[in-house]
Amino acid sequence: MENQAKALPAMIRAIDGAIRANGDNVTQLDQAIGDGDHVFNLQRGIEALLPLCDELAGSAWHAAFKTIGMTVMSTIGGASGSLYATLFLGMAKSLQGQDSSFLSFAEAFRSGVEAVKARGKADVGEKTMLDVLVPVSRVLLDGAASSAPIDEVLREACAAADAGVETTRDMLATKGRASFLGERARGHLDPGAKTAQLMICAVCGVLLSP
Repeated sequence: MENQAKALPAMIRAIDGAIRANGDNVTQLDQAIGDGDHVFNLQRGIEALLPLCDELAGSAWHAAFKTIGMTVMSTIGGASGSLYATLFLGMAKSLQGQDSSFLSFAEAFRSGVEAVKARGKADVGEKTMLDVLVPVSRVLLDGAASSAPIDEVLREACAAADAGVETTRDMLATKGRASFLGERARGHLDPGAKTAQLMICAVCGVLLSP
C-alpha cells in the first residue's frame, strides 16, 4: 500500500453508503436491545470525516488514522465514539515509523483491536463489536504473515466479519444496555457488531476494486 492514505476517501464514502443503506435495519436491532441511537451517532462521525477527505488523502497513514481517531472521539456519542477513537489511535501509534506493507497494517489493526479490548474491558463472546473485530484481525494477521495473496485475505476478512456478527445472535450480552436484558437479548444481532461488519466489508470492497 502507498505511504499516503490516498484510498481513505473512497473507504469513507463506501462506509457512508453502507451505513445509510442499512441504517433502518440496524436501528431496529438497536431499538430491540440498545438505545436506538447507534446509527445516528455513527453517521454524525462519518459526516464529520467527509469534509476531511482531501486532507486525509494527502497524509501519511499514521497521521490520517490519528486525525480520524480524534475526529470520531469528538463527534460520535456513546460508547462507539470512545471505542472507535481508541481503534484508530491505536492503529496510528502502531504505524508511526513503519513501512506501508500489508503486514504492518495487519499488525496495526491488531494493536487497535487490543486497545479496544482494554478500553471496553471486553473480549470475544460478549455480544459486542469485538465479535467481528477480533476474528477479522486474526485473518488479516495470519494472511499477511503467510504472504497469502492480499485479495484472498481481504475476502476471508469480509467472510470472517459476516460470520462474526452472526455469532452474536444467540449470545448473552455482558456489556452496555443489552446486558440488563438477560435472556431477552438472545435472538438479536448486536448492532455494534453489525455496523463493524458493514464497515469492514465496505473497506474490503474498495481495496478489492480494480
